[in-house]
Amino acid sequence: MTDLINFQGTFHIHVGTWDEMAEQARSVRMKVFVVEQGVPQDLEWDSFDAASQHVLAVDTNGNSIGTGRLLPDGHVGRMAVLPEWRGKGVGAAVLRKLMVSARENGVQHLALNAQIHAIPFYTRFGFVPVGSAFVEAGILHLAMICDLRR
Repeated sequence: MTDLINFQGTFHIHVGTWDEMAEQARSVRMKVFVVEQGVPQDLEWDSFDAASQHVLAVDTNGNSIGTGRLLPDGHVGRMAVLPEWRGKGVGAAVLRKLMVSARENGVQHLALNAQIHAIPFYTRFGFVPVGSAFVEAGILHLAMICDLRR
């Protein structure tokens, strides 16, 4: 696990494998996806975690507050921030680190399935919608892509 960034003393960003971060990432994803959004647990946990690079945001007390993952093919997923930390730059920091990691690994295009309410967030980072809205895990989503060569 790598300690990467200190954001004005309020939180830190760590990068690592699922083996290193599973417990902390699960905590955030369980609270956001399963409890808050009602995603069934059997849909939340998948085989892609083991192959992904994970980014974790933790507060100054070491509590997990946000997470995201990057699959080897450039798919960003499982972006989640605890409600009390939304709007404070946590999601932006996680996504920026995932984008930097993708570039460092030679990925030229990122893809993700954005929940409809999060489309403006991803648009700020250069993601553009593709296709039509669809339902995934009972939540309306839209596929988005980002060209990292720009």
